[in-house]
Amino acid sequence: MNFQPLGNRVLVERMEETQTTASGIIIPDNAKEKPSQGKIVAVGSDVEEINVGDSVVFGKYSGNEIALDGTDYLIMDADDIFGIIK
Repeated sequence: MNFQPLGNRVLVERMEETQTTASGIIIPDNAKEKPSQGKIVAVGSDVEEINVGDSVVFGKYSGNEIALDGTDYLIMDADDIFGIIK
């Protein structure tokens, strides 16, 4: 994939949601919420604090979904990211 976000935008791949609860109950697909964590795949030229490969937390309704090379990603402003998971 060759994609460069413009300006203050980042490209994020969502992390997989867990399939079961802590007590072992399997969560059906239609009851799952989309995860609000992901991994940074690409950053725009104006992004300073976030790097490719960082795991981040973002708002539940942040970004726009796009598909590149058959994979779903989110593209969002870097300001929509709440923090980096260390």
